[in-house]
Amino acid sequence: MSVAAARKDRFLWWRVTPVTARRLANFRANRRGYWSLWIFAALFFLSLFAELIANDRPIAVWYDDGLYLPSIHRYAETTFGGEFETEADYTDRFVQKKIGEKGWMVWPLIPYRYDSQVIGLPDPSPTPPSTANPLGTDDQARDVLARVIYGFRLSVLFGLVLTLLSTAIGIAMGAVQGYFGGWTDLSLQRFIEIWESVPILYLLIILSAIIEPNFWWLLIILLLFSWMALVGVVRAEFLRARNFDYVRAARALGASDVTIMFRHVLPNAMVATLTFMPFILSGSIVALTSLDFLGYGLPPGSPSLGELLKQGRSNLEAPWLGVTAFFVLGILLSLLVFIGEAVRDAFDPRKGIAAAAPPPEQDPDSAVAKSGGYPTADAGLATAGRTP
Repeated sequence: MSVAAARKDRFLWWRVTPVTARRLANFRANRRGYWSLWIFAALFFLSLFAELIANDRPIAVWYDDGLYLPSIHRYAETTFGGEFETEADYTDRFVQKKIGEKGWMVWPLIPYRYDSQVIGLPDPSPTPPSTANPLGTDDQARDVLARVIYGFRLSVLFGLVLTLLSTAIGIAMGAVQGYFGGWTDLSLQRFIEIWESVPILYLLIILSAIIEPNFWWLLIILLLFSWMALVGVVRAEFLRARNFDYVRAARALGASDVTIMFRHVLPNAMVATLTFMPFILSGSIVALTSLDFLGYGLPPGSPSLGELLKQGRSNLEAPWLGVTAFFVLGILLSLLVFIGEAVRDAFDPRKGIAAAAPPPEQDPDSAVAKSGGYPTADAGLATAGRTP
């Protein structure tokens, strides 16, 4: 019995408390958010292996009794019996013939990368969806489906990194403001008000004229302004909790301010923080997409959903470009919003109280359960607060 109880109270290396178990039950009760999390996780996991799904290089090559992995490592053409020391072009018929003489190749499901140009199109690009290109090609003869897979991964990774970094900075700043209060709170609050008034779009326009923005430049610039989203929430929680009895007791026992802030007070503020994180993630993805659409985002040629939207606007005769980007963004943001709603329900104290009390027909001590599931007159009087 003790071993079973121990396993039930733990999940991998984490101990599952009754409060955590109740929150997980509330999260699962929101079926839309629960399945949205699984769908989003599955799509993101698959996009992490985009090179094995959409690539103009084979996944594996067996040549002359040796195994080669072109999707991971680059090989010269002479490795497969060619004439040049440059990297092998596996779409070249000469290279394919040389490999076929002494081995074989395993190609990805989509034989194009995000920057591969499709050769031999029947019409000038952009071309409509076909068997070879299920979502068509863009105005530079690149496969749209391959760009969507790579763009999905890029957008989610950018949003996750920006969300985690901005959340950490926002929590730290809000904790300092709320815990110390006084002049510290006042001065930091005035600094935040001034910093929020800086026009970030104009700043990006000026910087794009000096340097070419890339993934890390955009991440740093957006991080300078996105950390303020959680400051007010965390500050309010620390202002409320800094005079509680357990905080005063920790001070009396000689605990340092850092220990009290991040070990005792911060867990109470994490409830509101975790509730906001899915919405911050969706906002980060929208910010990157908007900058790419306006032309101030990632470098040209990068697999971006915003760049695909921009192509849809510029090529109205090719509606599949804009429709594809719209549906991918709509599905992605809808999944994140549904997950955020489920997380909000999980940490809602009113939901927790309702989940803690079983319905009358499942309570063995209730009069409804004793009567076989049908309410009796005594049960009705007991529900009304009276006894027969």
